Amino acid sequence: MQLGWLKKEFHLNLRISPAGVLLAVVYALAYGVARSSSVDQMYLPAGIRVAALLLCPPRWWPYLIVGEYAYFAQARYPMIGQYGLAWVVIASAVLMPTVALIVHWHRRRLASQNEAWLLSIAVLSAVAVSSLNQGLAYLLMPTLHEAVSWTGMLRYMVGDYLGILMFAPIALLWQRRHVSFAATSRWRTAAIAALSVIVALGLYAAHLPDTDAMVLAKNSLRIAMMLPAIGLTCLYGWRGAAVSFAAVNLTLALTMEITGHPGSFDATAFVAQQILAVTGTALLLLGSTISHHYHRFASREKLRSQAESFARTGHLASEQERRQRALQMRMIGEDIDQSFLKAVALLKQRGEHTSALDMLSASQAQSRLFREQISMVYPTEIEYSGLFVALRSGGLAGVWELTDRIASPRLDGDPCRLSLGLQLAAYRSLADAVSLLLDHENGYLQIRVRCGRRGGVSGIMMTVALLDHKRRLGTTTVLRAQQILAGRTLAYGGSAGCRRNRIRLLLLDLPQAYREPSGPSMDHVTPPAVL
Repeated sequence: MQLGWLKKEFHLNLRISPAGVLLAVVYALAYGVARSSSVDQMYLPAGIRVAALLLCPPRWWPYLIVGEYAYFAQARYPMIGQYGLAWVVIASAVLMPTVALIVHWHRRRLASQNEAWLLSIAVLSAVAVSSLNQGLAYLLMPTLHEAVSWTGMLRYMVGDYLGILMFAPIALLWQRRHVSFAATSRWRTAAIAALSVIVALGLYAAHLPDTDAMVLAKNSLRIAMMLPAIGLTCLYGWRGAAVSFAAVNLTLALTMEITGHPGSFDATAFVAQQILAVTGTALLLLGSTISHHYHRFASREKLRSQAESFARTGHLASEQERRQRALQMRMIGEDIDQSFLKAVALLKQRGEHTSALDMLSASQAQSRLFREQISMVYPTEIEYSGLFVALRSGGLAGVWELTDRIASPRLDGDPCRLSLGLQLAAYRSLADAVSLLLDHENGYLQIRVRCGRRGGVSGIMMTVALLDHKRRLGTTTVLRAQQILAGRTLAYGGSAGCRRNRIRLLLLDLPQAYREPSGPSMDHVTPPAVL
């Protein structure tokens, strides 16, 4: 059962893929080049090993294991006589499988977009590989017991850890290159500027003489290389940390004294590297935390935007349905008007002029009231004359006038520049706010509506206030206003609030908020009222 993942991930069979063989050869060559360019305190092959495992799917890992073992076989074969066959075979065969197992344990965690787990891979791989190297050397090379020490193990751990952090973050970034990221020209400019400063500081430190007086200056310059890395991390999160810290490590590796033989060590740079290891770890943790919270924020913003879009779609679908109902009601009203006209004409033919005039007067009043109610269902005037005409002469204006509690509205701006959807939402919100104050408050009301544009966004501001400035809205009114008005205003990127004696509404004209009705305008379908 424990090896079930092995069969599932690797799909072991007897077939050998030419591409896999090529991968093994390329990996062996890359491993050899990295080893010849390394020092113990920054062991580049450790980074090549982890980066290859991150980039390749598990079914290719056996070829990576074969490639590393092939390199060690040719490199350590001449050492059999000096160190023994057991050390050459065992020490060469256990490193890559151990790291592969560590990477496999972290695959699901890395897939959750939490890049901080890469540090766990780096730490565990550095500790495991260094412990295996030192432990096997102690067990299988009895003549070299004195070469095994805690100091040496610490040096190897730091070297493996820095080597991994040089290549593994870049490999992870490449693996996630298709993941959406708001990369702009500013990201490229900032990255190039930060990398240029890092390289310049590293080269300047490398050219300083290795004297006791300059050791502090060299290490200070090397530590100062972290400043642009910190800036890039704060700006761009995990990506900034990965690119900048890899550049710091690579610059240090290229500017240290390298002999090309095992055991190379630069004592001057090791002090700075220990500080950089701690600082780089904190930097990568900071970058992953920034990216994590950014992704959560972006996800929430996307969900909020979708919710607003769905709410707008629901409101506009409701308006479209009301429009159809109003159209049908007007057609019914036309039939009723025609019936009244025929009845009036018939009465006139019979000489009953008084009855005809009474019926004609009654039909005119009923037709006017009926059309006002239709306008309440859907304000046709908004389609061809705009919101302000609907507020001054529509059915809503007639209802307000009958209350004798509403002063003449103050309307400023040009609502025709706003989308039809926003005008309809403003019409409904204003009607609900006025109705709320009429039902729950006493006294006269003042309505103010202002359309305008600010910061490249058009919108409309509406206030419904009590004329008595000393009065305040009741608690029940405030709660009802929040319940009734907040949904529509939030759907249009605005807000609804109560302050002292007034209700304040703000709606913004979001792009593609409403599509023009596909049917003909109702004033084209329905003739004017009777007479």
